[in-house]
Parts: sequence; structure tokens; C-alpha cells
Amino acid sequence: MDLETLHREIVEDVLLRHGAAAITLSNAGETPVLEPAPGETPLWPAMRITGLFSGAADFDALRSDLCQALGISALPPNQVTDLQDRDWEREWMRDFGPMRFGSRLWICPGDAVASDSNAIVVRLDPGLAFGTGTHATTALCLEWLDSLDLDNKTILDYGSGSGVLAIAALLLGCSHALAMDIDPQAIIATRANAARNQVGDRLSLVDGPRQVHGTFDVVVANILAGPLVQFAESIAAHVAGGCVLALSGILSEQIDEVLSAYRPWIEFDEPTYRQQGGQIWARLTGRRIEG
Repeated sequence: MDLETLHREIVEDVLLRHGAAAITLSNAGETPVLEPAPGETPLWPAMRITGLFSGAADFDALRSDLCQALGISALPPNQVTDLQDRDWEREWMRDFGPMRFGSRLWICPGDAVASDSNAIVVRLDPGLAFGTGTHATTALCLEWLDSLDLDNKTILDYGSGSGVLAIAALLLGCSHALAMDIDPQAIIATRANAARNQVGDRLSLVDGPRQVHGTFDVVVANILAGPLVQFAESIAAHVAGGCVLALSGILSEQIDEVLSAYRPWIEFDEPTYRQQGGQIWARLTGRRIEG
């Protein structure tokens, strides 16, 4: 049901009172929310609300209760759709098979098998956090990590999401990784994925930029252009002298702004581009200027 002018919290309360097992808000218009500030959870100007119910739910009573609670005579257009009984927590894996990044690195869901017997495999369940490798921004970072000599290096994964980049780096040879994310779901997912890949003893997790201390041989920040610019000095400060940095989550038209923010400290290579969904994404890599 599109919320239109309805009070979202009242609708949610009524859905829950009638036994909703899950409630989802999605964009019902053409105005995306692409770049929230850290700590914010913005919503779309036009929203659709969906509730997941058991087959025994009384939808006539639900509609009546919604009208009464909202003080209206009729609801906006709405529909009930029957869903097959599935393990919805695992449903995401249906369209997610083994994927190769660079020459050695593979991302595999569950017990899926890579077709290369010499593959370095990350076993991944993103949970509620971003990062499976299917998005161009993550793929660009994974390919970059695969191209590096990471033996005995340290890495900072700034905005870790599912932890895929930190875990991949550890499997590729890093001695230790620090994963930072402000989203509690990302911390949960990263910890679980690290355990699944047996690298938890070499991974540390923190839930905010102020908890990141020291410098690292490799720093990767796959977030968005706004936060990359906002935290440029802090991110650059964590790159050890002469060591490498990768920035991703950048649209092609945002490159100049991001480059300008980091140029006092980082000498950049040429950008690497990837097109996806009608947009051109970029990865910026460079080295910390010594001295």
C-alpha cells in the first residue's frame, strides 16, 4: 500500500497489532535517497509499506482497523499477494552464485563451489548489511585487493558493511584487519562472516571513526562521495607513508570533488570505471605522500 499522506507510525502499529511478522518501507516515487549522512536514516518523500503476514490473517479486519486508527473512510489502493512458503532469510542466495574478482579471489554463498581449484574463496552471508560483490563499487574494490601483494600487511576497511573487503584481504594474506562501520547490523554481519571464513582471530571491529587509531599498509573506503569528502583528512591520516588507499562508491561526476579533498595527502592513479544500472561508478587508488 502506498502511504500517500497517511501517518506511517500509525500504519506500522496497526500492522504489528494484526500480527505482521515483518514490515518493509520502499520507495513509491522517483526520488531516491542515495547518500544519507552518517547516523541518519532518511525516508523517501513517497513511500510504500508492505507487511508480511501468516495465511490466517484477517485482512478485512486489518483494513477496518487501519481506517479507524487513521480517521479515514477508505484506504489508498492496496493488495494482498499470496507467497510460497520459503526460507526468506536465505532467499537472497537464489540469484547469487559464485563470482570471481581478479585472478584468484572468489565470493561464494553458502556451500557453493568455485570453478577454480586454486581459488581463494570468501564464504559470504551479508545478512542485513551491504556488500556481496554484486555491486560495481564492491567489485572494483575486490579486484583491486586481488591485484595487491598483501602478505603480512595490515588493512583498514572503512565502512565495512558485510565485512567482505576486510575478510577478502585477510584470506589474500593480510596479517590483521580493522573493520569500521556505524551500522550495528554491519558489525554483526562482519563478525559472523569472519567466523565463517575462520579469520575472526585476525579481525578487529569498531563502530565509529573515532575508534580508529594508527596507520595501516592498506586502507579501503567503499562508502559514498559525501562521507569520503567529509572525512578525507581522517581517512588519509590512517594510510601509512608510502602505502596505498582505495576509495569507492563514487559516481563519475563526483570524481573531481573527491580527488580535491585528498590531494594534500594522496598521489592518485588514473580512475577505474565500471558501468551498472545506467550509472558510471569509479574507484580511486593512490599512495600516501611521504614526509
